[in-house]
Amino acid sequence: MAPRPIIIDCDPGQDDAVCLFLAMSSPDELEILGITAVAGNVPLELTQRNARQMCDIAGRTDMPVFAGCSRPMVREPMTAEQIHGTTGIDGIEVVDPVTPLRSMHAVEFIIETLLAASEESVTLVPTGPLTNIATAIDKVPEILSHIDEIVLMGGAMREGGNRTPSAEFNILADPHAADIVFCCGRPVTAMGLDVTHKVLSTRKRVAKIKALNNPVATATAGMLGFFHRFDTKKYGSEGAPLHDPCTVAYLLQADIFDGKQCNVSVETQSRLTLGHTAVDFWNVTDRPHNTNWIYDVDPDAFFELLTGRLARFGD
Repeated sequence: MAPRPIIIDCDPGQDDAVCLFLAMSSPDELEILGITAVAGNVPLELTQRNARQMCDIAGRTDMPVFAGCSRPMVREPMTAEQIHGTTGIDGIEVVDPVTPLRSMHAVEFIIETLLAASEESVTLVPTGPLTNIATAIDKVPEILSHIDEIVLMGGAMREGGNRTPSAEFNILADPHAADIVFCCGRPVTAMGLDVTHKVLSTRKRVAKIKALNNPVATATAGMLGFFHRFDTKKYGSEGAPLHDPCTVAYLLQADIFDGKQCNVSVETQSRLTLGHTAVDFWNVTDRPHNTNWIYDVDPDAFFELLTGRLARFGD
């Protein structure tokens, strides 16, 4: 079977970085058409640089990387340096990447790539605010018929929010973009906090990754060593949730996840609950299903997959 064509839209962030490594470790299953960066965890000038540095570390300096939107569609920008550090990828040495930044705007790349693809053929994998994806849809709605599926990280139901009591960061950072994506009419699979909080980067799991002793594993262990310090204190857990790699892990091994078809609606008006994802898990409304809401995962299988794939960079 031919590898699945994907575009990864991200805002690295340590967990985005690990997500990129997981995708780049799996060329037999995933054909990465391009990596698009968006402002989110840190400003755009840092997210695009961080994405390119991950390509360097993985030995993929040929990977096309594009910079996209520097601010949300409507609201003021917000970032998360208190979690990710001032660079976004604290825990490793940050250097000027060899992988070049392509001149085309990420939104234009998404539009051009989708229009050139067959109908329902490309999977979008957004792991940050949904600004680039929603802007592309809003600008050229014809791209929708070329999208196979959108597998995103964002939202929360039972877990509540991680930035406000109601909202997860990616959705809160651009709720108007999220509303466009969830309502776009194409299949959406959402990895919210309900599932990502079950894949914890414990010290034991990070030690197994570090023991692989290749450049990608060493970088991953370094970043996760920094990343876990905030969330372990916040949640009283043994490790930080490894949010973004859940998207690619789902593409590689969907059977370790459990999900349910639901309606997901995004709050775009309320000052109190802005960015809230209202997940109609028990079908108590007549709103149509628009999302495969992932709510459970086998965490040991997840880390077995991740560690096994990162080991490939030592070959």
